[in-house]
Amino acid sequence: MSRAYPSVPFEQAPYRQVQSLPELWSIISKQYADVLAVYDPHSTPEVKLTYAQLYEQMQRFAAGIQALEIRSDGADDVPPRIALFADNSPRWLIADQGIMRSGAVDVVRGAQADPLELRYILEHSGSVGVVLQDADLLKKLRPILAEVPLQFVILLSDETATSDTYKVMNFSEVITLGRSHTLQPVQQDRQTLATLMYTSGTSGMPKGVMLSHGNLLYEVNGAYAVAKLQPGERVLSILPIWHSYERTFEYFIFSNGCSQIYTNIRFVKKDIKEHRPHYMVGVPRLWESIYEGIQKQFRDQPAKKQKLVKFFLDQSQKYIVAKRTAENLNLDYLDPSSSEKLKAKVQAAIRYPFHKLGDRLVYQKVREGTGGCIKFVVSGGGSIAEHLEDFFEIVGINILGGYGLTETSPITHARRPWRNVRGADGEALPGTQTRIVDPETRKDLPIGQRGLILLRGAQIMQGYYKNPEATAKAIDKEGWFDSGDLGMVTRYGDLIITGRAKDTIVLTNGENIEPQPIEDACLRSPYVDQIMLVGQDQKVLGALVVPNMEALEQWRGGSVDLQDSAVQELFRQELAKLVKERPGYRPDDRIGYFRLLSEPFTMENGLLTQTLKIRRNVVMERYQGMIDEMFSP
Repeated sequence: MSRAYPSVPFEQAPYRQVQSLPELWSIISKQYADVLAVYDPHSTPEVKLTYAQLYEQMQRFAAGIQALEIRSDGADDVPPRIALFADNSPRWLIADQGIMRSGAVDVVRGAQADPLELRYILEHSGSVGVVLQDADLLKKLRPILAEVPLQFVILLSDETATSDTYKVMNFSEVITLGRSHTLQPVQQDRQTLATLMYTSGTSGMPKGVMLSHGNLLYEVNGAYAVAKLQPGERVLSILPIWHSYERTFEYFIFSNGCSQIYTNIRFVKKDIKEHRPHYMVGVPRLWESIYEGIQKQFRDQPAKKQKLVKFFLDQSQKYIVAKRTAENLNLDYLDPSSSEKLKAKVQAAIRYPFHKLGDRLVYQKVREGTGGCIKFVVSGGGSIAEHLEDFFEIVGINILGGYGLTETSPITHARRPWRNVRGADGEALPGTQTRIVDPETRKDLPIGQRGLILLRGAQIMQGYYKNPEATAKAIDKEGWFDSGDLGMVTRYGDLIITGRAKDTIVLTNGENIEPQPIEDACLRSPYVDQIMLVGQDQKVLGALVVPNMEALEQWRGGSVDLQDSAVQELFRQELAKLVKERPGYRPDDRIGYFRLLSEPFTMENGLLTQTLKIRRNVVMERYQGMIDEMFSP
């Protein structure tokens, strides 16, 4: 099959010999000197920097840090640590690479994190200084910073602040200091610690994941086996940069000379249209939001047009399923017989004219609404629901899924443009090994059988900082990392994640239920905005459901009472129907009880992590009384 996009064999990846991330930047700053590297249209004033300009500021920031004459805490042989608590901006990137180039290790976290968590990270990492987003964050953290032995605080803004206990400088002052200081060379190689990334986690205090320059450079080179991008192609950035998924992707796109445009949740839909990106990386919640926006536009159409759109989508759905089967890309029929493939080709041919007409009348407008230039988007950070995969394939927006964890830098598997098996998480990156083992015995399981996923490769972390016990538990003596995820591998090498070992719900009949696939099925309903299954040690499953109030009010023709019997019956039917229609449905998957919540799961109320994953244990604790009542006789 011809490849839709160029890629490079791993052994020919352009940066195989590079030893550190600062060395990577010294190369690309010359190779793409005049290419626009970063553009932030929402800063005041807006920021535009070429690769040469960006690299110059990185160098000056590094020299400025060296001029501060950092004193290591002497606790161990790790280079000095400098915390970086800020959100996406060109200056984050300058600080990130400036810290590394100075010889220090950066300790990253978002500006919106809980202050107590940030205090823990500062103390645990032994950071000698901290780079903060702005004066507001400094004000918020002053009581904490006064109790931590810091030598300096740097603001990424140009605001002015002072302190009696530590030196405070703003961004421009550090750059000015760097101009008058000669940057000293620092010896770094692939084994040198580059960063500490504290896992967001869904419970407890985070662990400091130690990632080396080699870990991160492996990701850059490994991604070339998936796709090679072109200099100047536009990439829209929205995910938090302190998350390893976004961070590694950015290093990769910069290594290709792409131009990154910064956006946020407030402006993303507008920016997609205005800046017309070629690529974008996101989490399932982002694609769900875009999908819902498109569905709302469909629902706002006159009845006849809605009926026509539904007809085209139904025909196209049958077309893409048949096409997948014919091309050996249907996860439900990875080994179709010759007759099944022939039948699929005939079915695809019959549906194709309707699909083509739907594309001309409907889908093309959807693509235009996303800028009209997208070559592919990347989804990670959680399982993407099947209906989203189907819809975006129908309208011609290619989604590449992948798999990984912070501890694996993060990518271990990725779907290729030429082998995009929807529902799977892709083939391993070159040099990455995958084992599926019995969770109890740790013995290898046959291909196609579900078990615990173990991983080994050059992207596996060096360990958890100051936590040898947790490191030994996560990585065995042979270098196999315990992912904590359940899954299987097809005979074609496609990894399929089936659940999280610790998320498994065990019913009283002994059946193990993985909540994610069932939740994904329920999210197909236009009336379901968020859902979390419960039911540990119960006879049947229950669900906490956050309704899509806009869709619900449209259905009702006005305001909605969530306790109204008609509303309750609507959700009862929706959940029963969607769960039963799910491939592989078993009677134990049935949702016996549910409760509708008026408050959504958000970061602000502590029910979502900053990567938009449901904090299941926190939700359970918050709604324990409701859950107990749900299952009471």
